[in-house]
Amino acid sequence: MELPRQRLLVVSEELDEAELAALKFLSLEHVPMRRLEAIQKAQDFFEALQEKGMIEAGSLVFLKELLYRLGRIDLLEAQLGSSREEMERELQIPGRAKVSAYRYLLFQLSEDITEDELKSFKFLLGKELPKCRLNPKTTMLDVFIEMEKKGILGEDNLSMLKSLCAEINIILLKRIEEYELNLFGEEEMLIPEEQRGSTRGPEAHARWLASSVAPDSPGSWNESSQLEAYKMTSRPCGVCLILNNHNFAKAREAVPEPKNMKDRNGTDVDAAALRRVFSKLHFTIAEYRDLTAEEIRKIVNIYRCEDHKDKDCFVCCILSHGKKGIVYGVDGQEVPIQELTNSFTGQNCHSLAGKPKVFFVQACQGDACQKGVTIETDSGEQDSSVETDARFQLDCIPAEADFLLGMATLQDYVSYRSPRQGTWYIQALCQHLEYSCPRGEDILTILTAVNQEVSRKSCKPNAEKQMPQPSFTLRKKLIFAVN
Repeated sequence: MELPRQRLLVVSEELDEAELAALKFLSLEHVPMRRLEAIQKAQDFFEALQEKGMIEAGSLVFLKELLYRLGRIDLLEAQLGSSREEMERELQIPGRAKVSAYRYLLFQLSEDITEDELKSFKFLLGKELPKCRLNPKTTMLDVFIEMEKKGILGEDNLSMLKSLCAEINIILLKRIEEYELNLFGEEEMLIPEEQRGSTRGPEAHARWLASSVAPDSPGSWNESSQLEAYKMTSRPCGVCLILNNHNFAKAREAVPEPKNMKDRNGTDVDAAALRRVFSKLHFTIAEYRDLTAEEIRKIVNIYRCEDHKDKDCFVCCILSHGKKGIVYGVDGQEVPIQELTNSFTGQNCHSLAGKPKVFFVQACQGDACQKGVTIETDSGEQDSSVETDARFQLDCIPAEADFLLGMATLQDYVSYRSPRQGTWYIQALCQHLEYSCPRGEDILTILTAVNQEVSRKSCKPNAEKQMPQPSFTLRKKLIFAVN
């Protein structure tokens, strides 16, 4: 039987440069690297697969798997006559997958790494890898290949990659640990990496590949848990309102001495992360920058008066300076957090009654001085004293049901912000939402993981700590759906 060359031609014409690079990377166990490095066109790649017997007359099984791994379900269905569901079933059978679990792990990591994180990888690997290969056009897949060539990355040599991920993004580290746990099991995970068995059977590979391509769906929680979940199926699911205060020049003009409010450098990194994550969670994003106290009230009132009857949830993210129970406008005037949350009670916003109202507040809840030159506090003050004996009852959340308030820090304490990487709290929150929501985890489980991560951080030289504080009156599980 002749190969369906016309179909292969159509597929090759649909693939862009980055997708071809990904296909080549996923095929490295089957086609020599030297052969793949010379390939610039998808047609030449298919010829190389034919030479190695990976594409044969009447059989495009490997190509189907590659397109599935790549996420090109359109080509898989239209040109190769298969479907997502068929491939999911097929790849759960031990021995059927030809792309190794290890290489697919690296590909998934490369897909999740941001541009800033890629720059961090390149910087930290500057001594190990030739600088000429770490130019601006170098992709994460290129970095992985160079690490493999240098012998610092391999199927049984993930130590350096794990160390890098621990510094750059702990969610990436968790992906690797999850992969290892599926392949080795809990007992072998206790053995040092260099002493573990080098061969895992096809059952272990199939188990991880199946878990990586078919994660638990959010709906599965409803079947396995006695606790009911909020309905989160509307599209869009709701509004994610982001109030992002960066420039506090008006506040400094009003009260220039003895204390002033510094501009919140790094807050745009937080806002970008929130936009990215909540867009994936099917929220309509509404962002407002540099609002005075009165403007904050006006914007909140606009969304209070909106009709949310066709929505399932409301999210409000406040990024600003603050102190106990309040956030600041850019004019230095105070807005009580409770005033903002009370705007969305059932009495004040009828169309959100019985629906979850979620507030994330990145602002200090006490006073502290700036620590170091790269880490700042969000207290908005430069005073050197830390108030430790003040009494403040956290009553920012309404007494009625269906509210969640995620505070960046405990009462009386500061929260920390990197001018380059954003705040500890918002960055950890976004990373954990992005990692855990596709796995069907509820928001309280996610916020517990955020607490754990943020509490491990410390601000040198005095090793100051930060502990976020969620409070809630939720009646059901709140699970943000990705699909």
